[in-house]
Amino acid sequence: MTEDRISFKEMCARFDVTPRTLRYYEYIELLKPFKEGRARFYGPREVARMTLILRGRRFGFSLEDIRKWLLIYDKKGSREQYQVWIEMAQRQLDVLDQQIADMQAARADLAQLRQTGEDELARME
Repeated sequence: MTEDRISFKEMCARFDVTPRTLRYYEYIELLKPFKEGRARFYGPREVARMTLILRGRRFGFSLEDIRKWLLIYDKKGSREQYQVWIEMAQRQLDVLDQQIADMQAARADLAQLRQTGEDELARME
């Protein structure tokens, strides 16, 4: 094994993912480790791809969207690829904005209910 490769176990630890998650990403071909017998090793390309996968998951992208994102990353971007990326990013920004608005509304409702409870409690004294 060369210095720039890490083992399956090291990859799980580095990215704080379960072996099942890592195997699934391989199964759906988001990652392609080097194999020696049953052992798997990951080079800098796979580490970079895993970084992008987890970033995409944090942003709320589906695995299919992440697959498209990785294709853009691999090909270093044509004009069309960047346009697709911008559209994907804008759709996800819209989703996140709606989620933020929903959470703010839920928080306001909960704060109001809490205040109502405090008011009722104060009347009981």
